[in-house]
Amino acid sequence: MKGIAMIICYDNLWKLLIDKKLNKTELARKTKISSSTIAKMTHGEPVAMTVLAKICDELDCDVGDILSIKREE
Repeated sequence: MKGIAMIICYDNLWKLLIDKKLNKTELARKTKISSSTIAKMTHGEPVAMTVLAKICDELDCDVGDILSIKREE
């Protein structure tokens, strides 16, 4: 029996940053998120919900606005 891989995609966050004329470094500074956490997100790795909440608070958005889950069989 095969499992279903769930891939986290932060493309919506990167697009939102462009729209708001911010870069990853500025986002990290404003939210007090480490550069290693930003790197994890860049590589599609999971991060803590508290991190996502800080980002949503700073960008005035919802979690669904910054990430999506893709399923691959």
